[in-house]
Amino acid sequence: MISIVLADDHHIVRHGLKVLLEAETDFNVVGEASDGIEAVNLTESLQPNVLVTDLMMGGMSGIEVTYQVVKRSPKTAVVILSMYGNEAYVHEALRAGARAYVLKDSTSEELVRAVREAMLGHRYLSPPLSEKAIEAYMEKSAEATSLDPYETLTIREREVLHLVSQGYTCAEIAEKLFISPRTVEVHRANMMRKLDLRNQTQLLRYALQRGIIPPENKCEMSEKNIPEETTG
Repeated sequence: MISIVLADDHHIVRHGLKVLLEAETDFNVVGEASDGIEAVNLTESLQPNVLVTDLMMGGMSGIEVTYQVVKRSPKTAVVILSMYGNEAYVHEALRAGARAYVLKDSTSEELVRAVREAMLGHRYLSPPLSEKAIEAYMEKSAEATSLDPYETLTIREREVLHLVSQGYTCAEIAEKLFISPRTVEVHRANMMRKLDLRNQTQLLRYALQRGIIPPENKCEMSEKNIPEETTG
């Protein structure tokens, strides 16, 4: 049996995915998560063969979930489900360690194939991404000569980055992560310094470029009353 954990912040979507996947006689959905943080913790606890996660969820994006799952549950293959087919998101997903990237308008057969390919250690991308995206990713990786500043962030700093970029306040982040607001501020300052970001506008631009938040969130985030904090 191939054990699977599902992560999506919409219950009806998770239910549909579970029904679809368990129609395969050798697939077994062993757990479900409603946000990114829960997905990481559940995957680490259950150690499934495959994690199928939405790209955009509350608390932590599917890309950050992938980064953490690769470290905490290295035997779990990650399949990302996304409505975004642009190369930036695919590159970040592959960089994070995802084995498959499946567009949400794909057929059920494609998702099943992606799970099976990921389970075997193969890479799978939905058409028309496939070869073009893989080649572009490989070329980009080969040209990289310096360490990505994102890689220098601690797990907690990444969590704070994702939550701040979604518009959460320090108090709200503290409550979600079970730490003090002051500790959140320290992590935020360290994260901003490492990424060489000076204010909230730069942080949002960075989050968009990294695929942490979707393009349609840009206006929504900019309208929120978030202080333009600086580092230093």
